[in-house]
Amino acid sequence: DEKEKFEPTVFRDTIVQGLNEAGNDLEAIAKFLDATGSRLDYRRYADTLFDILVAGSMLAPGGTRIDDNDKTKMTSHCVFFAEEDHDAIRNYAQVGIIKG
Repeated sequence: DEKEKFEPTVFRDTIVQGLNEAGNDLEAIAKFLDATGSRLDYRRYADTLFDILVAGSMLAPGGTRIDDNDKTKMTSHCVFFAEEDHDAIRNYAQVGIIKG
């Protein structure tokens, strides 16, 4: 039996790239997450996926982002960057709940 490597940074890079390519269209983001779910192990990387969908990148213990301000390692398509509006936050939550 060969153990599968745990590579959250590779997972992050894949998810962030797809979210950034989807643009501001939450429907496209939902479709990307749905399609990617069959290829990536969301259960194995649940914490990383949650960090990305809420904060836009992986978080270190204590809550600081570990992206070194590298735009390829972070996305603005997340709850933290959403409009401060009930409907906007609800739409992001629905994408996360349905796909996450």
